[in-house]
Amino acid sequence: MSLGGGSWNPAAAGSGTDKSLKFGLADTFRLAWADPDLQTRIKYVLFIFAIYSLCTNIRVPIPNVDAASLTKAIAENPILNMMNLFGGRALQKMSILALGLNPYITASIIMQIMSAANPAWKAELREGGEFARRKQNQRTRALTLLLCVGQGWGLISALQTSLGSLPMTSVITTILFWTAGSMFLLWLGEQLTERGIGNGTSMLIFAGIVIAFPYMFHAIYDALTNGTVTWWQVLLFFALFLGTTWGVVYFTIAQRRIPIQHMRRQVGTKVLGGQTSYLPFSVMMVGVIPIIFAYALLGLPGQLAMFQPAGTGWHNFWQSVSKYLYPDFTTPQGYIGAITFTALLFFFSYFMTAIQFNVDDITDNLKRGGSFIPGVRPGKQTKEFLDGVITRVTVVGAAFLSIVALSTYLVPLIIPIAGLTMLLGTSLLIMVSVALELMRQIEANLMMKQYGQ
Repeated sequence: MSLGGGSWNPAAAGSGTDKSLKFGLADTFRLAWADPDLQTRIKYVLFIFAIYSLCTNIRVPIPNVDAASLTKAIAENPILNMMNLFGGRALQKMSILALGLNPYITASIIMQIMSAANPAWKAELREGGEFARRKQNQRTRALTLLLCVGQGWGLISALQTSLGSLPMTSVITTILFWTAGSMFLLWLGEQLTERGIGNGTSMLIFAGIVIAFPYMFHAIYDALTNGTVTWWQVLLFFALFLGTTWGVVYFTIAQRRIPIQHMRRQVGTKVLGGQTSYLPFSVMMVGVIPIIFAYALLGLPGQLAMFQPAGTGWHNFWQSVSKYLYPDFTTPQGYIGAITFTALLFFFSYFMTAIQFNVDDITDNLKRGGSFIPGVRPGKQTKEFLDGVITRVTVVGAAFLSIVALSTYLVPLIIPIAGLTMLLGTSLLIMVSVALELMRQIEANLMMKQYGQ
């Protein structure tokens, strides 16, 4: 995720080609803490996390909220449950941060797709420089405000049984609080990007997941003590947790390196060039963005149902559609949802890869620089070769994303532990990806300082 200058480019989230790490975890943080500038930045990140955690406990003044009914309604609704898990349980607490960064992320996704589909906007972003990016950021913010109002209204409609019959003044006040909280989070993300280290938006999503960890471990302990699960199931769960973490790290840093031969040039009496370098293509080229896109699309019918009064024809229609689009291995409709979800993951993996990597530009740059791939002729053959490599790498990455994402719904059938969706699957993939990206940025800062000495 790239939130430089106040704009978030989903295509850059978790992206980048060379994802290898030079130092170990302990060495990275030891060297970073020894550097005064990096130490200040890390402390600022922790300070922002503390503010975020505090704000998740500031409640919107809604009277007579039925806490038990609210918890049940969130647990039974996949969309609300995902918002609650990724937002540090702010929704369950009826916090001012209940909407989280969801409106902004949705707006960014919409603007990315529209920019790719609109030739005028695409050319403007390619040629307009900083001015075009600021203009795109203004459009995204305007759409974010509209989505805050829409999603806030939808949340109130979806939680009507828990919130009771609210007067219009309370509805408007609640939406204003939620909108202000969402925009405040966006501002915190910008400050984190500029004055901390790492990307602000992704770091706040990471923080929201981590904040809910103590609650999840407490739920696992309760399940063990009341006999819902056994010791061997808990041990199996932690084995799966470690195994999934290893798999995520392995596939995140895995690369397909293509050798590049540079032509020799004679300058005076010296011969320059002739070295061999590598063009790395990461297996996880677009990170977790396909999952976020897929969840956003699959959640649309459920969000549309929120806008309709419960029991009406349109409400029931959109609810039925959402059952056929959301993965659930306990119902026949859920299997259709799993297939649809997997298809969307593959589609968005290819879509975002096509946006991020322009094979024509890579081919032209190699040709202009006098470089070539050994055994492949420059020009059309190089383009076809790179297309084939990226296609095969994207298949592997999309398949891994599908396995990790669907494990969120498969593993709880084997190990019925409350809160399992938080500690495995998509959330774990996001956490590990963000942590690795943070380490890469710290390493980049350390190496840049070493070169500057």
